Amino acid sequence: MNIEQFMQGYKSAWEERNDAMFSALFAVDGEYHNTPFAVQRGHAQLAEYWRRVKLQEDVRLSYRVLASSPTDGIAHWHVTYQVASEELFEIWAKSTGTNLIARKAGDPLPRMILDGILKAEFEGDFCKKCQLWWHSMPQAS
Repeated sequence: MNIEQFMQGYKSAWEERNDAMFSALFAVDGEYHNTPFAVQRGHAQLAEYWRRVKLQEDVRLSYRVLASSPTDGIAHWHVTYQVASEELFEIWAKSTGTNLIARKAGDPLPRMILDGILKAEFEGDFCKKCQLWWHSMPQAS
């Protein structure tokens, strides 16, 4: 696997909201550092984490490979999605550390923008370690 193949799979897994497809990108003991301070290891933890994307709708991901070697790579990625549940909105609000959107009961859920950098290390046909640095915010109406 290389960074281009990984990013194609990552894009498909996210847009299709498919936790099995996401987990299959990784070695059995693969690591996904969704923030610098959190990590999911192994297929069970990876799939459990990725299930939150099922709370997103109309996911669109684009990316650009910034660096590539036979064993690792770096990519810039950009995602937009429609928040599809109050549960996901609460997860997002807690992860930002702020209450960026003052919402009243019944207000529509926002469309979100995520922008980040991904560094991945490969071993054979699988990702051994993936680290993300990202930011999110609601899309302007």
